[in-house]
Amino acid sequence: MANLNALKKQFIDLYGGDEQGISVFHAPGRVNLIGEHTDYNGGYVFPAALTFGTTLLIRKREDNGLGLASTNFPDSKTLSIEAVQYDEADDWMNYPKGIVNELHDEGIVFTSGYDLLYHGEIPNGAGLSSSASIEVVTAYALLSLEKQPLDTVKIALLAQKSENEFNGVKCGIMDQFAVANGKKDHAILLMCDTLAYELVPFNSGSYKLIIGNTNKRRGLVDSKYNERRSQCELAVDELREAYPKLKLLGELNVEQFNAAKHHIADEVVRNRAQHVVEEIDRVLQSIEALRNNDLERFGALMNGSHDSLRDLYEVTGAELDAMVDAAREVEGVLGSRMTGAGFGGCTVSLVHEDSVEAFIAEVGQRYMEATGLTADFYVCSIGNGVEQLQ
Repeated sequence: MANLNALKKQFIDLYGGDEQGISVFHAPGRVNLIGEHTDYNGGYVFPAALTFGTTLLIRKREDNGLGLASTNFPDSKTLSIEAVQYDEADDWMNYPKGIVNELHDEGIVFTSGYDLLYHGEIPNGAGLSSSASIEVVTAYALLSLEKQPLDTVKIALLAQKSENEFNGVKCGIMDQFAVANGKKDHAILLMCDTLAYELVPFNSGSYKLIIGNTNKRRGLVDSKYNERRSQCELAVDELREAYPKLKLLGELNVEQFNAAKHHIADEVVRNRAQHVVEEIDRVLQSIEALRNNDLERFGALMNGSHDSLRDLYEVTGAELDAMVDAAREVEGVLGSRMTGAGFGGCTVSLVHEDSVEAFIAEVGQRYMEATGLTADFYVCSIGNGVEQLQ
């Protein structure tokens, strides 16, 4: 967690005044433990909030200005809270601006302007939801200070809408939902189609979650993501020969899919659909494994998830595969997989606490030898969703 005294000093250096009236909020990053590329197919995901994320210091102004600054970026500006517009040159500032825009659309009239200072601990481009963290903490803080109801499911939807419409990124609901609704030592079983969710205890005992950042920026994601979505839609069209009312792949179990998969003409499209249906089944099996305190089974399902994403869905890439292959060689590792959209970004591994140092050293070295890139590692705990700290 950030040093709040140091951040308050930066806030005062930037905006003047003293500590009087400064409120502090925090929203986490998130990691998806299993259930990848299932969300837009009407299936389950199983994300968890992390203990590190975005800290926001905020204070009311005397006028209707909106001051935006970050410890992570050199650019800052003040604009009118009444009139926010998307501007590509504003980069990260478009995320809080999008939230202000959505709150306007919700009919909220701001009683004052605000000064905001963000401090992010989530690496950009790693796929750990830095944008969702900024959006959710902004919405929660502004609603709190305007004395509006704090419904974290609604806040997640508002943040997703902001990213979809104001920022033009067609993300699903998982990131914002996990950031807004996480709970310490629990992961979230979320049905993306209906937003029905359940907090599932994640009792990892002597095992730690380690996130490995490949530091391969995810350049191909948008085009390949849209291609995978359209392939899944084509699979549904062809499966309607057997199931005329089918709308989403997530409506089928493995048995139903296997009985009808011959209707999918193209082998690649068939593979994409097979991954989705089997991945949803892996999510449900993983919940059962956790309830039985069977971490070995959970780790095996993580491995199965990655192998399917590599072989059937083809979204891993050389860097993620190199990191996962290296991780699985280390003693004390129960499972390792890519997490996020793929083509770079991060892996998540379940590692015995006695093996953590060896894991970071060995995987880092093998990954460097295989790719020429230097990896970063984060030993994680599962934390709370968005909250007010002060």
